[in-house]
Amino acid sequence: MKIMAVDFGEARTGLAVCDRTEFLASPVGVIKEKDFEECVKKVAYAATKELCVDMVVVGLPKNMDGTLGSRAELCQKFAKALKALIPLPVDMWDERQTTMQASVYLNQTNVRGQKRKDVIDEVAATIILESYMQYRKNSNLK
Repeated sequence: MKIMAVDFGEARTGLAVCDRTEFLASPVGVIKEKDFEECVKKVAYAATKELCVDMVVVGLPKNMDGTLGSRAELCQKFAKALKALIPLPVDMWDERQTTMQASVYLNQTNVRGQKRKDVIDEVAATIILESYMQYRKNSNLK
C-alpha cells in the first residue's frame, strides 16, 4: 500500500511517501502555506493527484506525558478537514520527538542554515512514516 505521511505545520508542511511494498519511505517535499484551508487543499491534491497514494497518515504531536495540547488539536482538525476532502483513509500517528530526531539526523549529515529549514519538515514526515510502517509490519497489517 502506498502511504503518505504529513508533518503538518502552520508555515511548512512536510510530506513523505513509501513504495507500494512499504519497504522504503522517502521525503517528497514541503508545502509552504500559512492558510489552513489552502494547506489542506494542497495536501489533498498531493495525495490524490500527484502521488496517488492509498492512505494518509498525519503526525499527532502528543506531549511527552501522552496528553494532547493545542498543537495536537490543530493536527486533529487538519486530519478531519483532509478526510472530508479525499476518498482515502486518514490516520493519526504519534509523532513525539520526530522533529528532534530529524534535527539530530541533519546535524550528523552537516545540513545547516536555509537548507536545513527547507528540509527538516519532510525529514520529520519521513520519520513519522517509517515509524508507522514499522508498526504495520509488526502488527501484520500489510
